[in-house]
Amino acid sequence: MRIQVNGKHIDVGEALTSHVETELAEAIAKYSDRPVEAIVTFSKDAHEFKTDLTVKVSEGLTAKASSRGSEIYGCFDSGVDKVEKQLRRYKRRLKKHRGDDAPAEIAASYVLAGAQDTDENTEDLAPVVIAEMKTDLRSLSVGEAVMQMELEDAQFLMFRNDSHGRLNIVFRREDGNIGWIDPENLAA
Repeated sequence: MRIQVNGKHIDVGEALTSHVETELAEAIAKYSDRPVEAIVTFSKDAHEFKTDLTVKVSEGLTAKASSRGSEIYGCFDSGVDKVEKQLRRYKRRLKKHRGDDAPAEIAASYVLAGAQDTDENTEDLAPVVIAEMKTDLRSLSVGEAVMQMELEDAQFLMFRNDSHGRLNIVFRREDGNIGWIDPENLAA
């Protein structure tokens, strides 16, 4: 995670920067496995210090908080508490969002052995099944599927689309965006 600490007309020293990095990383790690970036800006307004925090997490959420206080460390800690509260609410919403009460379809799931290099010319190209499992296929909207994929920290998620009932896939692209495969749109 990239943490940027700025000061507007304030010299932000090593001790404050170290405190910010430690406390912010610890608070964000509770609720997000892949935080992207955080920007913390300190300023002085009359006799008070002001802290503005912006935290971007890979789940698509940007949490923002501002706090004021007579002491700069207390001001920052108050802002971190606000950001932590936003992240906690977001994660709780993801877990509750139709997660347990929606009926799930059970589907077979297999783990296949990777291609092995052999010098022999084999005509049997059938993959070797290493593991056989059952997986739940939930009926979700596309937005809910993306949230569920992020919550599970998965590279992809197959689900039954609420709007038309067909199987869809959402996946994480190499450029960081989310892809969506919808056979219904290809049929039209």
